Amino acid sequence: MAGVQTAVALREEGWPGAITLLGAEPHQPYDRPPLSKALLLGKAEGATFDVDFAALGVDLRLGSRATGVDLERRSVRTDAGPLPYDHLVIATGADPISLPGAEQVPGVHLLRTLDDAERLRPVLAARHDIVVVGAGWIGAEFATAAREAGCAVTVVEAAERPLAGALPPEVAAYMAGWYLDSGAELITSTRVAAVEEGAVLLAPGGAARAGGPEGGRRLRADAVLVGIGARPATDWLADSGIDLAADGSVLADERLRTSAPDVYAVGDCASFPSARYGRRLLVHHWDNALQGPRTVAANLVGSQRPHFAGAVYDPVPYFWSEQFGRFVQYAGHHAAADELLWRGDPSGAAWSVCWLRDGALVALLAVGRPRDLAQGRKLIESGARIDRAKAADASVPLKLAAR
Repeated sequence: MAGVQTAVALREEGWPGAITLLGAEPHQPYDRPPLSKALLLGKAEGATFDVDFAALGVDLRLGSRATGVDLERRSVRTDAGPLPYDHLVIATGADPISLPGAEQVPGVHLLRTLDDAERLRPVLAARHDIVVVGAGWIGAEFATAAREAGCAVTVVEAAERPLAGALPPEVAAYMAGWYLDSGAELITSTRVAAVEEGAVLLAPGGAARAGGPEGGRRLRADAVLVGIGARPATDWLADSGIDLAADGSVLADERLRTSAPDVYAVGDCASFPSARYGRRLLVHHWDNALQGPRTVAANLVGSQRPHFAGAVYDPVPYFWSEQFGRFVQYAGHHAAADELLWRGDPSGAAWSVCWLRDGALVALLAVGRPRDLAQGRKLIESGARIDRAKAADASVPLKLAAR
Protein backbone atom coordinates (compact mmCIF):
# COMPACT_ATOMS: atom_id res chain seq x y z
CA MET A 1 0.00 0.00 0.00
CA ALA A 2 2.64 2.54 1.04
CA GLY A 3 4.91 1.85 -1.93
CA VAL A 4 2.10 1.96 -4.48
CA GLN A 5 0.61 5.13 -3.01
CA THR A 6 4.03 6.82 -3.03
CA ALA A 7 4.42 6.13 -6.75
CA VAL A 8 0.88 7.35 -7.48
CA ALA A 9 1.29 10.47 -5.31
CA LEU A 10 4.59 11.35 -6.97
CA ARG A 11 2.91 11.46 -10.38
CA GLU A 12 -0.03 13.41 -8.98
CA GLU A 13 2.43 15.95 -7.56
CA GLY A 14 4.11 16.26 -10.97
CA TRP A 15 7.27 14.25 -10.45
CA PRO A 16 8.86 14.14 -13.93
CA GLY A 17 11.60 11.56 -13.41
CA ALA A 18 11.75 7.79 -13.53
CA ILE A 19 10.03 5.79 -10.77
CA THR A 20 10.94 2.19 -9.98
CA LEU A 21 8.69 0.21 -7.65
CA LEU A 22 10.37 -2.88 -6.22
CA GLY A 23 8.33 -5.67 -4.62
CA ALA A 24 9.41 -9.00 -3.14
CA GLU A 25 6.09 -10.74 -3.89
CA PRO A 26 5.37 -12.03 -7.42
CA HIS A 27 1.77 -10.80 -7.38
CA GLN A 28 0.48 -7.53 -8.76
CA PRO A 29 0.31 -5.05 -5.84
CA TYR A 30 -2.80 -5.65 -3.73
CA ASP A 31 -4.72 -4.29 -0.77
CA ARG A 32 -4.42 -6.14 2.55
CA PRO A 33 -7.73 -5.57 4.44
CA PRO A 34 -9.72 -8.02 2.24
CA LEU A 35 -7.26 -10.80 3.14
CA SER A 36 -8.89 -11.30 6.56
CA LYS A 37 -12.41 -10.68 5.27
CA ALA A 38 -14.03 -11.24 1.87
CA LEU A 39 -11.07 -12.88 0.16
CA LEU A 40 -10.50 -15.29 3.05
CA LEU A 41 -14.12 -16.42 2.84
CA GLY A 42 -14.08 -16.83 -0.92
CA LYS A 43 -16.40 -13.87 -1.44
CA ALA A 44 -13.78 -12.08 -3.54
CA GLU A 45 -11.21 -13.43 -5.96
CA GLY A 46 -8.60 -10.75 -5.59
CA ALA A 47 -7.58 -7.47 -3.99
CA THR A 48 -5.36 -6.04 -6.74
CA PHE A 49 -5.02 -2.25 -6.80
CA ASP A 50 -6.72 -0.59 -9.76
CA VAL A 51 -3.56 1.21 -10.86
CA ASP A 52 -2.19 1.35 -14.41
CA PHE A 53 1.52 1.41 -13.64
CA ALA A 54 2.51 1.52 -17.31
CA ALA A 55 0.34 4.58 -17.90
CA LEU A 56 1.94 6.25 -14.88
CA GLY A 57 5.40 5.48 -16.20
CA VAL A 58 6.24 3.31 -13.19
CA ASP A 59 8.76 0.52 -13.68
CA LEU A 60 7.17 -2.27 -11.62
CA ARG A 61 9.65 -4.98 -10.63
CA LEU A 62 7.93 -7.91 -8.93
CA GLY A 63 9.52 -10.90 -7.24
CA SER A 64 12.66 -8.92 -6.46
CA ARG A 65 13.73 -8.48 -2.85
CA ALA A 66 15.80 -5.64 -1.39
CA THR A 67 18.70 -7.00 0.68
CA GLY A 68 20.61 -3.86 1.65
CA VAL A 69 21.49 -0.26 0.88
CA ASP A 70 24.87 1.17 -0.11
CA LEU A 71 24.59 4.83 0.88
CA GLU A 72 27.99 5.76 -0.53
CA ARG A 73 27.17 4.38 -3.99
CA ARG A 74 23.51 5.41 -3.68
CA SER A 75 22.37 1.94 -4.58
CA VAL A 76 19.90 -0.65 -3.29
CA ARG A 77 21.21 -4.19 -3.17
CA THR A 78 18.64 -6.68 -4.45
CA ASP A 79 18.60 -10.39 -5.21
CA ALA A 80 18.59 -9.37 -8.88
CA GLY A 81 21.61 -7.08 -8.57
CA PRO A 82 22.24 -3.45 -7.55
CA LEU A 83 19.63 -0.79 -8.28
CA PRO A 84 20.94 2.81 -8.29
CA TYR A 85 18.81 5.64 -6.94
CA ASP A 86 18.73 9.42 -6.75
CA HIS A 87 16.03 9.30 -4.08
CA LEU A 88 14.98 6.25 -2.10
CA VAL A 89 11.67 5.58 -0.33
CA ILE A 90 11.66 2.66 2.10
CA ALA A 91 8.17 1.12 2.29
CA THR A 92 8.82 -2.49 3.24
CA GLY A 93 5.96 -2.73 5.77
CA ALA A 94 5.93 -5.22 8.63
CA ASP A 95 6.37 -8.95 9.09
CA PRO A 96 4.10 -11.06 11.31
CA ILE A 97 5.70 -12.46 14.45
CA SER A 98 5.84 -16.24 14.42
CA LEU A 99 5.25 -18.49 17.42
CA PRO A 100 8.61 -19.86 18.59
CA GLY A 101 8.90 -23.58 17.97
CA ALA A 102 5.86 -23.70 15.70
CA GLU A 103 7.32 -22.37 12.46
CA GLN A 104 7.78 -25.76 10.81
CA VAL A 105 4.73 -27.54 12.27
CA PRO A 106 2.21 -28.55 9.58
CA GLY A 107 -1.07 -26.67 9.78
CA VAL A 108 0.35 -23.54 11.44
CA HIS A 109 -0.46 -20.33 9.55
CA LEU A 110 0.23 -16.61 9.54
CA LEU A 111 -2.02 -14.09 7.82
CA ARG A 112 -0.20 -11.21 6.19
CA THR A 113 0.10 -11.92 2.47
CA LEU A 114 -2.11 -13.01 -0.42
CA ASP A 115 -0.43 -16.42 -0.37
CA ASP A 116 -1.24 -16.74 3.36
CA ALA A 117 -4.92 -16.04 2.66
CA GLU A 118 -5.01 -18.50 -0.24
CA ARG A 119 -3.59 -21.24 2.00
CA LEU A 120 -6.24 -20.53 4.64
CA ARG A 121 -9.27 -20.42 2.34
CA PRO A 122 -9.58 -24.22 2.01
CA VAL A 123 -9.07 -24.57 5.77
CA LEU A 124 -12.15 -22.46 6.42
CA ALA A 125 -14.08 -24.10 3.60
CA ALA A 126 -13.46 -27.52 5.20
CA ARG A 127 -14.86 -26.27 8.53
CA HIS A 128 -11.86 -27.44 10.49
CA ASP A 129 -11.31 -27.08 14.23
CA ILE A 130 -9.14 -23.99 14.51
CA VAL A 131 -7.04 -22.53 17.32
CA VAL A 132 -6.17 -18.85 17.06
CA VAL A 133 -3.18 -17.70 19.11
CA GLY A 134 -3.64 -14.03 19.99
CA ALA A 135 -6.81 -12.00 20.60
CA GLY A 136 -5.63 -8.83 18.91
CA TRP A 137 -7.11 -7.20 15.82
CA ILE A 138 -6.02 -9.89 13.34
CA GLY A 139 -7.01 -12.70 15.73
CA ALA A 140 -10.50 -11.24 16.16
CA GLU A 141 -10.99 -10.70 12.43
CA PHE A 142 -9.83 -14.20 11.56
CA ALA A 143 -11.95 -15.75 14.30
CA THR A 144 -14.93 -13.83 12.90
CA ALA A 145 -14.34 -15.21 9.41
CA ALA A 146 -13.75 -18.74 10.70
CA ARG A 147 -17.00 -18.74 12.69
CA GLU A 148 -18.87 -17.38 9.67
CA ALA A 149 -17.45 -20.29 7.67
CA GLY A 150 -18.75 -22.74 10.28
CA CYS A 151 -15.45 -23.67 11.93
CA ALA A 152 -15.09 -24.50 15.61
CA VAL A 153 -12.82 -21.76 16.97
CA THR A 154 -10.80 -21.45 20.17
CA VAL A 155 -8.80 -18.27 20.78
CA VAL A 156 -5.88 -18.34 23.23
CA GLU A 157 -4.58 -15.05 24.63
CA ALA A 158 -1.66 -14.65 27.03
CA ALA A 159 -3.00 -11.39 28.48
CA GLU A 160 -6.02 -11.11 30.76
CA ARG A 161 -8.23 -9.73 28.01
CA PRO A 162 -8.44 -9.26 24.25
CA LEU A 163 -6.73 -6.21 22.73
CA ALA A 164 -4.70 -5.77 25.91
CA GLY A 165 -2.03 -3.72 24.16
CA ALA A 166 -4.51 -1.36 22.54
CA LEU A 167 -7.39 -0.73 24.96
CA PRO A 168 -7.83 -0.40 28.74
CA PRO A 169 -9.44 -3.24 30.74
CA GLU A 170 -12.80 -1.53 31.24
CA VAL A 171 -13.23 -1.21 27.47
CA ALA A 172 -11.78 -4.54 26.34
CA ALA A 173 -13.87 -6.42 28.91
CA TYR A 174 -17.00 -5.85 26.85
CA MET A 175 -15.27 -7.12 23.71
CA ALA A 176 -14.49 -10.43 25.39
CA GLY A 177 -18.21 -11.20 25.33
CA TRP A 178 -18.27 -10.87 21.55
CA TYR A 179 -16.32 -14.12 21.22
CA LEU A 180 -18.84 -16.06 23.29
CA ASP A 181 -21.77 -14.51 21.41
CA SER A 182 -20.25 -15.69 18.13
CA GLY A 183 -19.79 -19.25 19.37
CA ALA A 184 -16.00 -18.99 19.71
CA GLU A 185 -14.23 -19.94 22.93
CA LEU A 186 -11.87 -17.32 24.36
CA ILE A 187 -9.16 -18.47 26.79
CA THR A 188 -7.23 -15.62 28.43
CA SER A 189 -4.25 -15.38 30.81
CA THR A 190 -2.89 -18.54 29.19
CA ARG A 191 0.20 -19.15 27.11
CA VAL A 192 0.84 -21.81 24.51
CA ALA A 193 3.37 -24.40 25.73
CA ALA A 194 3.73 -26.27 22.45
CA VAL A 195 2.18 -26.77 19.04
CA GLU A 196 2.24 -30.13 17.32
CA GLU A 197 0.46 -31.43 14.27
CA GLY A 198 -3.23 -31.59 15.16
CA ALA A 199 -3.03 -30.06 18.65
CA VAL A 200 -2.08 -27.08 20.80
CA LEU A 201 -0.89 -27.66 24.38
CA LEU A 202 -1.53 -24.85 26.85
CA ALA A 203 1.06 -23.96 29.47
CA PRO A 204 0.43 -24.81 33.15
CA GLY A 205 -0.87 -22.11 35.45
CA GLY A 206 -3.47 -20.60 33.15
CA ALA A 207 -6.64 -18.84 34.22
CA ALA A 208 -9.41 -20.91 35.75
CA ARG A 209 -12.80 -21.29 34.15
CA ALA A 210 -16.02 -23.14 34.94
CA GLY A 211 -14.72 -26.73 34.40
CA GLY A 212 -11.26 -26.32 35.82
CA PRO A 213 -7.96 -24.62 35.11
CA GLU A 214 -6.96 -23.96 31.52
CA GLY A 215 -3.28 -24.69 32.16
CA GLY A 216 -2.12 -27.97 30.64
CA ARG A 217 -5.22 -28.35 28.49
CA ARG A 218 -4.78 -29.96 25.09
CA LEU A 219 -6.74 -28.33 22.28
CA ARG A 220 -7.63 -30.14 19.07
CA ALA A 221 -6.35 -28.06 16.16
CA ASP A 222 -6.72 -29.05 12.53
CA ALA A 223 -5.18 -25.64 11.88
CA VAL A 224 -3.55 -22.90 13.96
CA LEU A 225 -3.55 -19.20 13.11
CA VAL A 226 -0.83 -17.19 14.84
CA GLY A 227 -1.80 -13.55 15.34
CA ILE A 228 0.55 -12.22 18.01
CA GLY A 229 1.66 -9.03 16.32
CA ALA A 230 4.02 -7.72 13.69
CA ARG A 231 7.37 -5.97 13.59
CA PRO A 232 8.83 -3.57 11.01
CA ALA A 233 10.39 -5.40 8.06
CA THR A 234 13.76 -3.70 8.40
CA ASP A 235 16.25 -6.50 9.04
CA TRP A 236 17.65 -5.87 5.57
CA LEU A 237 18.73 -2.39 6.75
CA ALA A 238 20.74 -3.60 9.76
CA ASP A 239 24.17 -2.66 8.35
CA SER A 240 23.04 0.12 6.03
CA GLY A 241 23.90 3.13 8.21
CA ILE A 242 20.25 4.18 8.26
CA ASP A 243 19.17 4.76 11.87
CA LEU A 244 16.65 2.32 13.35
CA ALA A 245 14.70 2.58 16.61
CA ALA A 246 14.76 -0.06 19.34
CA ASP A 247 11.48 -1.44 17.97
CA GLY A 248 13.11 -1.96 14.57
CA SER A 249 11.33 0.91 12.84
CA VAL A 250 13.18 3.31 10.57
CA LEU A 251 13.66 6.59 12.44
CA ALA A 252 11.96 9.17 10.22
CA ASP A 253 11.65 12.86 11.01
CA GLU A 254 8.55 15.05 10.74
CA ARG A 255 8.93 15.11 6.93
CA LEU A 256 9.47 11.32 6.83
CA ARG A 257 13.16 11.74 6.00
CA THR A 258 15.60 9.21 7.42
CA SER A 259 19.10 9.80 8.79
CA ALA A 260 20.50 9.22 5.29
CA PRO A 261 20.51 11.90 2.55
CA ASP A 262 17.64 11.61 0.04
CA VAL A 263 16.20 8.55 1.79
CA TYR A 264 12.61 8.55 3.10
CA ALA A 265 10.58 5.94 4.98
CA VAL A 266 6.82 5.49 5.10
CA GLY A 267 4.12 3.08 6.30
CA ASP A 268 4.42 0.20 8.77
CA CYS A 269 8.22 0.18 8.71
CA ALA A 270 8.67 3.79 9.85
CA SER A 271 8.12 5.70 13.09
CA PHE A 272 7.74 9.48 13.13
CA PRO A 273 7.60 12.25 15.76
CA SER A 274 4.12 13.58 16.49
CA ALA A 275 3.92 17.12 17.82
CA ARG A 276 0.19 16.51 18.33
CA TYR A 277 0.82 13.70 20.82
CA GLY A 278 4.29 14.63 22.04
CA ARG A 279 5.89 11.28 21.23
CA ARG A 280 7.16 9.12 18.40
CA LEU A 281 4.48 6.97 16.77
CA LEU A 282 4.70 3.64 14.97
CA VAL A 283 1.35 3.06 13.26
CA HIS A 284 0.65 -0.35 11.73
CA HIS A 285 -2.59 0.54 9.96
CA TRP A 286 -3.94 1.03 6.46
CA ASP A 287 -4.66 4.76 6.73
CA ASN A 288 -1.05 5.52 7.66
CA ALA A 289 0.09 3.70 4.51
CA LEU A 290 -2.33 5.85 2.51
CA GLN A 291 -1.61 9.27 4.04
CA GLY A 292 2.14 9.14 4.62
CA PRO A 293 3.05 8.74 0.91
CA ARG A 294 1.37 12.06 0.14
CA THR A 295 3.76 13.80 2.52
CA VAL A 296 6.74 11.96 1.02
CA ALA A 297 5.68 12.92 -2.51
CA ALA A 298 5.10 16.55 -1.54
CA ASN A 299 8.58 16.75 0.00
CA LEU A 300 10.32 14.98 -2.87
CA VAL A 301 8.73 17.19 -5.50
CA GLY A 302 8.95 20.30 -3.34
CA SER A 303 12.66 19.77 -2.69
CA GLN A 304 13.26 20.51 -6.37
CA ARG A 305 11.65 23.94 -6.02
CA PRO A 306 13.11 27.11 -4.47
CA HIS A 307 11.79 28.36 -1.11
CA PHE A 308 9.95 25.12 -0.31
CA ALA A 309 9.23 25.02 3.43
CA GLY A 310 8.54 21.29 3.61
CA ALA A 311 5.43 19.22 4.33
CA VAL A 312 5.07 17.93 7.89
CA TYR A 313 3.45 14.59 8.70
CA ASP A 314 1.45 14.69 11.93
CA PRO A 315 -1.81 12.81 11.32
CA VAL A 316 -4.61 11.77 13.60
CA PRO A 317 -4.06 7.99 13.37
CA TYR A 318 -7.10 6.04 12.22
CA PHE A 319 -8.03 2.42 11.75
CA TRP A 320 -11.05 0.16 11.57
CA SER A 321 -11.85 -3.48 12.18
CA GLU A 322 -14.82 -5.67 11.30
CA GLN A 323 -15.32 -8.34 13.94
CA PHE A 324 -18.21 -10.42 15.25
CA GLY A 325 -20.83 -8.43 13.35
CA ARG A 326 -19.53 -5.08 14.58
CA PHE A 327 -17.79 -2.21 12.83
CA VAL A 328 -15.07 -0.90 15.15
CA GLN A 329 -13.26 2.37 14.42
CA TYR A 330 -10.55 4.23 16.31
CA ALA A 331 -9.05 7.68 15.75
CA GLY A 332 -6.26 9.42 17.62
CA HIS A 333 -3.86 8.15 20.27
CA HIS A 334 -4.58 7.81 23.98
CA ALA A 335 -2.39 7.24 27.01
CA ALA A 336 -3.19 5.50 30.29
CA ALA A 337 -3.43 8.83 32.11
CA ASP A 338 -6.05 10.26 29.75
CA GLU A 339 -9.61 10.69 31.03
CA LEU A 340 -12.06 8.08 29.71
CA LEU A 341 -15.64 9.07 28.87
CA TRP A 342 -18.40 6.68 27.75
CA ARG A 343 -21.05 7.46 25.13
CA GLY A 344 -23.83 4.88 25.14
CA ASP A 345 -24.20 1.46 26.72
CA PRO A 346 -21.14 -0.76 26.01
CA SER A 347 -23.27 -3.88 26.49
CA GLY A 348 -25.33 -2.81 23.49
CA ALA A 349 -24.70 -2.82 19.75
CA ALA A 350 -23.58 0.80 19.37
CA TRP A 351 -21.42 2.86 21.72
CA SER A 352 -18.31 5.02 21.83
CA VAL A 353 -15.48 5.89 24.17
CA CYS A 354 -13.77 9.29 24.26
CA TRP A 355 -10.36 10.04 25.74
CA LEU A 356 -9.74 13.57 27.00
CA ARG A 357 -6.46 15.26 27.88
CA ASP A 358 -6.70 18.61 29.65
CA GLY A 359 -10.28 18.81 28.43
CA ALA A 360 -9.44 18.24 24.76
CA LEU A 361 -10.46 15.17 22.76
CA VAL A 362 -7.35 13.15 21.84
CA ALA A 363 -8.83 9.77 20.86
CA LEU A 364 -12.13 8.04 20.19
CA LEU A 365 -13.26 4.44 19.80
CA ALA A 366 -16.58 3.95 18.03
CA VAL A 367 -18.47 0.65 17.87
CA GLY A 368 -21.32 0.84 15.39
CA ARG A 369 -21.34 4.65 15.58
CA PRO A 370 -19.57 5.90 12.43
CA ARG A 371 -20.95 9.41 12.87
CA ASP A 372 -19.21 9.69 16.25
CA LEU A 373 -15.97 8.66 14.57
CA ALA A 374 -16.28 11.14 11.70
CA GLN A 375 -17.16 14.04 14.00
CA GLY A 376 -14.66 13.03 16.66
CA ARG A 377 -11.81 12.81 14.18
CA LYS A 378 -12.42 16.42 13.15
CA LEU A 379 -12.54 17.53 16.78
CA ILE A 380 -9.24 15.78 17.46
CA GLU A 381 -7.64 17.43 14.42
CA SER A 382 -8.78 20.86 15.58
CA GLY A 383 -7.73 20.30 19.20
CA ALA A 384 -11.25 21.17 20.39
CA ARG A 385 -12.04 21.22 24.08
CA ILE A 386 -15.08 19.15 25.05
CA ASP A 387 -18.12 19.71 27.23
CA ARG A 388 -18.11 16.47 29.24
CA ALA A 389 -21.86 16.40 29.95
CA LYS A 390 -22.76 16.78 26.29
CA ALA A 391 -20.12 14.30 25.15
CA ALA A 392 -21.43 11.69 27.60
CA ASP A 393 -24.98 12.02 26.21
CA ALA A 394 -25.11 9.59 23.29
CA SER A 395 -28.23 11.30 21.95
CA VAL A 396 -26.30 14.53 21.37
CA PRO A 397 -24.18 14.72 18.20
CA LEU A 398 -20.56 14.73 19.27
CA LYS A 399 -19.80 17.86 17.26
CA LEU A 400 -22.16 19.79 19.56
CA ALA A 401 -19.99 18.87 22.54
CA ALA A 402 -17.17 21.12 21.33
CA ARG A 403 -16.73 24.28 23.37
